[in-house]
Amino acid sequence: MSALEEVLALVEREGPITFDRYMDVALYGVSGFFATGGGAGRRADFITSPEVGPLFGAVVARAFDAEWERLSRPDPFVVVEVGAGRGALARSVLDARPNCAPALRYLCVERSPVLRDAVAELVPLEPPANVLAVGPSDDEADGPVEPGAGPLVAVLDDLPAVSLTGVVLANELLDNLPVALLERTEDGWAEVRVGADHRGELVEVLVGASSQSGALAGELAPAAPPGARIPLQRAATAWLRQVLSSLDRGRLIALDYADTTASMATRPCDEWLRTYRAHARGGPPLARPGSQDITCEVAVDQLVRAHRPRSEASQADWLRAHGIDDLVAAARATWHERAAIGDLAALRARSAVGEAEALTDPAGLGAFRVLEWQVGQ
Repeated sequence: MSALEEVLALVEREGPITFDRYMDVALYGVSGFFATGGGAGRRADFITSPEVGPLFGAVVARAFDAEWERLSRPDPFVVVEVGAGRGALARSVLDARPNCAPALRYLCVERSPVLRDAVAELVPLEPPANVLAVGPSDDEADGPVEPGAGPLVAVLDDLPAVSLTGVVLANELLDNLPVALLERTEDGWAEVRVGADHRGELVEVLVGASSQSGALAGELAPAAPPGARIPLQRAATAWLRQVLSSLDRGRLIALDYADTTASMATRPCDEWLRTYRAHARGGPPLARPGSQDITCEVAVDQLVRAHRPRSEASQADWLRAHGIDDLVAAARATWHERAAIGDLAALRARSAVGEAEALTDPAGLGAFRVLEWQVGQ
């Protein structure tokens, strides 16, 4: 069943469905965009920071080391990368050889079975039970791994159901969690739902918002004029609460493009609710569900209502705080030393300089927001 057929079946059975339910089917359903292998990568649909090159992962590895030291070097030290895609970031982190590597248990969480399979092409994997006893083992003889045996990597389809000491990292994940859509009308707030016309094509249907949703929208965007739209990001706030409750001690780091709800209400909806396909903007969100990414800027003020972050910075500033300038300086030195040779080390060094420019570009990736929540001491 295609994603369109799945949506049409829901509409026929239940009437117009909420936009967040539509978005979940279009992205994560059996024939959804990510379920069928769409996503980040040079040969895929869009580029995220890890796909720019290995420099991003090298800086993230430094951030992991900083948290490992702050926590007094626990072993195991668990890193959970949620929305791991094809494993590009995990590969770069491991290649950077962080100091925490002997204690490192790296869990790639990815809903898409196609993308989970792709991780194995980049990093060596262990059965989850061998790493944290959080899943079934293919070999009953396998047991928990002794301290100091890391780094070990496993793949899961959801957050592990155990208490963790370490870091949960979400790089461009929250923007893909389903959102409800509300529109301000002359009579108050209405909800944008997804229905179908007589030709079987998907159409928007406006219905009166529930009293709870309308009240929340009024608090988040009190000055919204008629015609303005905003997202309600309940899935993101629920995910935030779930992650923080799973951390015994450690840190949640979320990197994404972000704004506030009130600001989004002043902007055209297609500026903050976007689609992507084959490294270009896609069509309208209801067009060809399952064939394109649907992404929504993260409303930071809504996350704050769930739990206020300890810090917020631009991606450019966060990368500088964790040593990207030092890594680039070393790369430049290597390039000047080996440019005449032109070997692989020289080419990698030259590439790192370009990667840094892309990652810190204030008009691009550098403008992403990095939110951090800390749990425990």
